[in-house]
Amino acid sequence: MAAATIDNLFSVLPSALSASLFREARVVRLAPQQMLFIAGDPGDGCYQVEEGLLKVVAPSPSGGDRILAILGPGELVGELSMIDGLPRSASVTTLRESKLSFVSRSVFNAVTHKQPEIYRHITALLARRLRNVDDALTATSFLPLKARTARALLGLSDAFGKDVGSGRILIRQKFSQGDLAAMAGVARENCSRILQDWTRRSLVSRLAGYYCLEDKAALEREGRTFSPDV
Repeated sequence: MAAATIDNLFSVLPSALSASLFREARVVRLAPQQMLFIAGDPGDGCYQVEEGLLKVVAPSPSGGDRILAILGPGELVGELSMIDGLPRSASVTTLRESKLSFVSRSVFNAVTHKQPEIYRHITALLARRLRNVDDALTATSFLPLKARTARALLGLSDAFGKDVGSGRILIRQKFSQGDLAAMAGVARENCSRILQDWTRRSLVSRLAGYYCLEDKAALEREGRTFSPDV
């Protein structure tokens, strides 16, 4: 996905290591659209997503926010600050009602001192996310607006899509037009114009806040195009 990673892998750490790290974790419950932390907050611990869905947001140099990742059950949140002790580098907000397990930095250090192999798994996680961010930055730099928006929708369909017949893919998670623009790294006005064009061409539809890919193959072609945006 060119805009934001959809990280809904159900296991970042092997079960035995995860059990050790989160054995005495504090449970945190959040309502939809509730902030977990904001960029600049102290990095006092990390979270594991047990239930729900969260988005990771950072300010964009061109203005507005950029959604860097969407995290589901099994994913770690805030692990970078756990390692370097620096403030949070991004803000995290829930998309759904969520349940998280929180581990303080002191507990993390104590557990990893006894089981240093945890670092290997977290390093792999960080490397994967860095590659995804690199892909997003490359798309922002070189792909036209339509291609970025198409790739954002296609990424969401891969993570949350359901085939509802005749090749139509329903994205079973509500995302606002602003969210989609932030994933694609385009201005909301441009995103709106592109979606209106695709709606007229019966490529995409929207009902009650849910996007549906009416013609996935056509969107895949839009995602590969390097022609200037109209």
